[in-house]
Amino acid sequence: MEIPYKIYLSESEMPRYWYNVRADMKKKPAPLLNPGTHKPMTAAELSGVFCDELVKQELDNTTREYPIPEEILSFYRMYRPSPLVRAYCLEEKLKTPAKIYYKFEGNNTSGSHKLNSAVAQAYYAKQQGLKGVTTETGAGQWGTALSMACSYFGLDCKVYMVKVSYEQKPFRREVMKVYGASVTPSPSDTTQVGRKILQEHPGTTGSLGCAISEAVETAVSNPGYRYVLGSVLNQVLLHQSVIGVETKIAMDKYGIHPDVIIGCAGGGSNLGGLIAPFMGEKLRGERDCRFIAVEPASCPSLTRGVYAYDFCDTGMVCPLAKMYTLGSDFIPAPNHAGGLRYHGMSPILSELYHQGMLEAVSVPQTAVFEAAEAFARVEGILPAPESSHAIKAAMDEAIRCRETGEEKTILFGLTGTGYFDLVAYEKFHNGQMDDYVPTDEELTAYAAKLPKI
Repeated sequence: MEIPYKIYLSESEMPRYWYNVRADMKKKPAPLLNPGTHKPMTAAELSGVFCDELVKQELDNTTREYPIPEEILSFYRMYRPSPLVRAYCLEEKLKTPAKIYYKFEGNNTSGSHKLNSAVAQAYYAKQQGLKGVTTETGAGQWGTALSMACSYFGLDCKVYMVKVSYEQKPFRREVMKVYGASVTPSPSDTTQVGRKILQEHPGTTGSLGCAISEAVETAVSNPGYRYVLGSVLNQVLLHQSVIGVETKIAMDKYGIHPDVIIGCAGGGSNLGGLIAPFMGEKLRGERDCRFIAVEPASCPSLTRGVYAYDFCDTGMVCPLAKMYTLGSDFIPAPNHAGGLRYHGMSPILSELYHQGMLEAVSVPQTAVFEAAEAFARVEGILPAPESSHAIKAAMDEAIRCRETGEEKTILFGLTGTGYFDLVAYEKFHNGQMDDYVPTDEELTAYAAKLPKI
């Protein structure tokens, strides 16, 4: 069967459910712990921070398929199904026998895959009768997506944006404001935890851990608000599984079976969503596949982190999660141009990596932008810096196939577009970008501060 350049599913072929990979994991991810008692968090404790239905999804390790509510499906139809693209031009450029496919999630106004979970979380907040939600954002993709979703459902949206991204990515900030969100650079003097962090780290450029602390404090101190998160949590990976389920439907339709699946990894939402149904096949012993997480060398939680319980935020007000972590007070270098700057990794992906079901590599940012530019010149899409980590690894894999003669099928996630990230591209072109990598001594010092569980 001839494979088209772009595989589009019909609306009737869209997934009607989210897939929960935890149901097929023999060893489940470790539970979230109460930071005071070190006992597993209960639904009652979590409901003070998160929406009730999202708490149920967060704690559910057994339900394999969650029906997607019709109101969410209606929103998805604005931009889904998203295309699965055969990268014929990139294959020719690399002179590789490998077949390269990418799932493109950037064909919506937010410019990324983040909208898949944003609309779900906003929907459940609206169903609960809440006034609004608070959140953090790093590169701005999540904040942009959530502001869109909240506007659609008539919810207030308060966003704490990592200060360095607030300054480097003004266009994402302005899109959030177009959709009615308030955007505050973090750390800020608007919260107790923000003021504390500024006092302890004067002039800091911020981190996702800082922004999470501020967003959580704002949520719990304002009646009618709850906190929502764009990555890391089980519930987010559940919603993002629509990417993988949709991809598998398209590949099965044409008899395509990936040998390698690659995704960028910051907190884990895109990668976890893309690999979910394929990982399910591997866990059930039905079909094997390699899975590769690609992270920045400047924030290498999987490749150089510690698998331990750690705070999800710098202010140490959130639950403890067992994950690969660099330490909750780790702050990436200011010259780190992309997202993927969270100090830890999804508990689901961390457990799969710990079991050897998932590989991980880290790449320096100049090589990432070189790959991004090479991809843009042949495939016609300007990729986001985050997505370009996956592009770099996919190109490396394809080049190895050229050298060995292997005819592998490679799939990677193209999470979004880079049109809001042109300041980073400008720094790359002007030679103002370097490849800072934290030293072993620095990471050891952060690891020494991990909570003793």
